[in-house]
Amino acid sequence: MTARKGGRTLAVIAARGGSKGIPNKNLIDLCGKPLLAWTVIQSAAARGVDVVAVSSDSDEILAAAEAAGAVGVRRPDEISGDLASSESAWLHALEAIDGRLGPFERVVALQATSPIREASDIEGALETFEREQLDSLLSVCEVEDYFNWRIGANGPEPINYDYHNRRMRQQIEKRYLENGSFYVLVPSLLREQQNRLGGRIGMHLMERHKMFQIDRPEDIKLCAAIMRSYGYA
Repeated sequence: MTARKGGRTLAVIAARGGSKGIPNKNLIDLCGKPLLAWTVIQSAAARGVDVVAVSSDSDEILAAAEAAGAVGVRRPDEISGDLASSESAWLHALEAIDGRLGPFERVVALQATSPIREASDIEGALETFEREQLDSLLSVCEVEDYFNWRIGANGPEPINYDYHNRRMRQQIEKRYLENGSFYVLVPSLLREQQNRLGGRIGMHLMERHKMFQIDRPEDIKLCAAIMRSYGYA
């Protein structure tokens, strides 16, 4: 499996209509636009992205996607439930757009609930993808100074350090959080393995404030504040 230079890039966004935590989450107002629209606009503005597609089972979402500049792809009921994978939606959209517009050499799969990104993030990831001849790439944020704990059988216990020998921040090895903002991959990963990662894997490092996503109502204000503070909105 080898990434090929040249060819076209499809950006695809999976956005279901159902949302338990925040009703109609993909359409909530964020800094004056529907949440989904931010990801469509960022993708369309990125050099190297040829087509932006949104996969959804919702008429409202598809209408909002097309108004923002995306191609809408109606998602079948069998891959629209709570347990349906993002990969199944991405693959269905890829095949649908392939059928309309011809083949694509790479896919950028983006999460609409992670609006804190810039077109330059996507551009940088695509450049890394080609330069390093990758098969897949994930966006990450650096989290090297976090001490993680869990609740074990005997109570709280550390995961990634020994509290008897607590290290200074400068001594902690760099660690990276898969922030879920986007992935870049060759289509064969979806077609043959139904997976977003595989083969030769790379990372695109994003700034720490870009790790936040909208899952709960309080996240809306937080993400809006960050976007305004950094001039994204």
